[in-house]
Parts: sequence; structure tokens; C-alpha cells
Amino acid sequence: MHVRPQGLGRSATLRPMTEKLTTERLILRRWRETDREPFQAINADPRVMEFFPAVLTPRETDKAIARIEQHFETHSFGLYAAELIEARAFIGFVGLSVPTFEAPFMPAVEIGWRLAFAHWGRGLAAEGAQTVVRHAFETLELPDLVSFTSTANSRSRRVMENIGMVHDPAGDFDHPRLPEGHPLRRHVLYRLHSHGEGK
Repeated sequence: MHVRPQGLGRSATLRPMTEKLTTERLILRRWRETDREPFQAINADPRVMEFFPAVLTPRETDKAIARIEQHFETHSFGLYAAELIEARAFIGFVGLSVPTFEAPFMPAVEIGWRLAFAHWGRGLAAEGAQTVVRHAFETLELPDLVSFTSTANSRSRRVMENIGMVHDPAGDFDHPRLPEGHPLRRHVLYRLHSHGEGK
């Protein structure tokens, strides 16, 4: 049975699942078995995982892929595997997810990304995210999106701003899955509405 987060507007799950999105340089698609090993490497890279509590073991990455695939089946949208067209290589993910923790801004749909370090600084995350935003608003007819990260993660915050998201200081929060006193616990919240305004 499809589950729709309460308060998210018309149900995206009533629409056929979109298996692939394309940008100038990326194919955003459903996951393949061949993505597993490079995603394990991405999640084991301390540079990529700087603003997460820890790097992930291969087993933890495998569980993450399983959750991503289940999310697609439940919601008819999710975190797409990102394939670089020029190299025909998996480089991470860009897409949508429904957060599973309690927070004042919930219910919501989050837009997020994680790319291999070798592909940083080329505008690929923003390029993929802009296409995902259009898919969210035009195809899924979602009313708004959120994104959040640790306060110090200036690189990810720039991507949010580059795709038109606006910081909502009143929505900043302490991540409930991090203990009090953890240096990454404080998170900033960014918003984007379907009519183009951040707040």
C-alpha cells in the first residue's frame, strides 16, 4: 500500500513512477546492483561524510540502498542514482525523500544529494537538483520542498541557495538523532515553495 505523508498536498503516489530524469550531464535513474560498490566507497570517504556522524560500513550502505528502493515503492519517488553521462559512471545520488524523524517542520519532502568527492565543484549537484525540483513541482505536484544540513556545511548550503531555496531561521532545529552537545546537532532549514518563494 502506498503511504503519503499527511499534509503534502495531492498524492504523488497516484501517478506512475518516473524511472529516470535527464539533465545536460546526468542521468538520474533507479538503482542498479553495479551501483553498490561505488556507493560504498562514497560513504566510506571522510571528505564526503564530514557533516554526518560517521562514515558508513559496506553493510550500512547496503541497508541504505534497500531503504532507498523501498522508499520508491512506498512513495513513487525517491533518491535517484546519479550517473555521469560522459563517463557512464555512477557518482552518487540526487532526489527526494520523506524524513523519518520527528521535527517541527514535518510532514515534508526533502530534496537531497550526495556525490563522490572527485565530482565536487562542477555544479553537478545543483544541476541535478534543479531537475528534481521541476519534477517535484510539475509532475508530482508537491506544494513545497525542504532541505537541511549541519549549520557549518557551507558547501551544501550554497547548493540549496543556487537552486532557489531560502533559509528559514525560525525552522532551524537540533537533529533528534544526534545527542545533545554533538557538534553537528544544530541544523539549518531551507525551504522552496512551488510558486517560487522560499518562505
